[in-house]
Amino acid sequence: MHIHSKNTSWREFQSEIQLESKRKKALSRLFKLLVMVLLCVGAMTGMNAANIHGLPDIMAMVKQTLPLDALLQRGEEKVEEEQPLPVLTRKDLKELMDPSLLFNAETPTIVVNRDIERYTIETTLDPAFQRFLTARLERLKTLTRGKPQRIGMVAMEPATGKIVAMAGFDLADPGANPCTMGNYPAASVFKIVTASAAVESMGYTPQTPMYFNGGKYTLYKRQLTDKRNRYTTRVPLAKAFAESINPVFGKLASTRLHKEKLRHYAGTFGFNREVDSDFPFDAGKILFKDSSYQLAEVGCGFNKTTTISPMFGAMLSAAIVNRGKSPLPSLVKTVTDANGAVIYTNKPGIFGKAIEPETAKAVMTMMERTITSGTARKSFRRFSRDSTLSRLEIGGKTGSLYNKDNTVKYDWFTGFAKEKNGDKALALAVVVGHRKYIGTRAASYGKMMFKHYFKSYFASNQTTINNG
Repeated sequence: MHIHSKNTSWREFQSEIQLESKRKKALSRLFKLLVMVLLCVGAMTGMNAANIHGLPDIMAMVKQTLPLDALLQRGEEKVEEEQPLPVLTRKDLKELMDPSLLFNAETPTIVVNRDIERYTIETTLDPAFQRFLTARLERLKTLTRGKPQRIGMVAMEPATGKIVAMAGFDLADPGANPCTMGNYPAASVFKIVTASAAVESMGYTPQTPMYFNGGKYTLYKRQLTDKRNRYTTRVPLAKAFAESINPVFGKLASTRLHKEKLRHYAGTFGFNREVDSDFPFDAGKILFKDSSYQLAEVGCGFNKTTTISPMFGAMLSAAIVNRGKSPLPSLVKTVTDANGAVIYTNKPGIFGKAIEPETAKAVMTMMERTITSGTARKSFRRFSRDSTLSRLEIGGKTGSLYNKDNTVKYDWFTGFAKEKNGDKALALAVVVGHRKYIGTRAASYGKMMFKHYFKSYFASNQTTINNG
């Protein structure tokens, strides 16, 4: 096993591996040659295994005939023909990659210098998609009213985890990457986890009747009881999800699921876990206390201690549309060193199984209802008449909550779009930090991203068919 030291360059490390390979092959050839010589001498002299007194002389003769240096040289000729061994891991890439280099990039290739080494990184980003988003962001910065304090937009392929877009800005910290930072309250986006837990562990369906008293978007302790009267409202679970009804999900978490089940499903989706991706980003963080009311707050997202990054928000929707499997996000296709040797090649992976396929199907139904008749309906109005969006199954979840200082209102949209007659799919997440004036909603940006991506995809496919 080779252990890379920070004091050793990657080129030196790679050279050590190749040199050891040469030595092993040379020694193997030497051994085979020695056996052949022994067999020949044995045949000529009739010596047996018990009387090999001339072995030292034979070995000297073999060494004189074909020295080890020559064997090494011959081995080197063959090694040079072989592909370079990959010597970078995802962990190595995390240390190599600076988050500030990874967003708003308009070309798929970035160059990183580290010590005396130079690395060329080919990313998974879609250049045309990136240019479209960065142009939009530049226009946003010119607004005098409705300009957001922060915005982060992420899009990924659900099946592979490849990041195709990552763009945003933070007016307070221009060098920060708002797409990978995890200090945003998750708000009602967490209802995806609560709904999944209810479906999988309790047998709920989108049609299961739910009951609540009082307002949809409040969460008082008196709303967390099972008391029913003439003021009680009955709704199916899908409608409660689509309209983001807090007391339904608060009561579901505190009186039905309880802490252990909710903690378990938060974990399967990736909360409080490290994600072994090839670039650094913040996963979801969640805190559980021994309080039924705090559990209700967590279950419906009405708290500021459950936090996620836009990257993690995209993972949540990706798991739903990917039949319950959460993809491992990746930004890197390949890495080459200064000599052009490929020292890293990405292999798509799965972060883990969040939920069963049937559970994911039920939650997809609820997310689709969010688009057609829920909290995202205004942003997606008339999408069924759009030449591009009408060809897609679209689902999502919205959420909104102020920061701890009540100076910025964070507005979330995470969702998926999938071909009705095909396998192409996209998962995304958008967070907008509104200031005094509320500008464009996150769900509207989500719609814009879905339309641009699939319009380009359909056009490219049609061109391929016409040229085929």
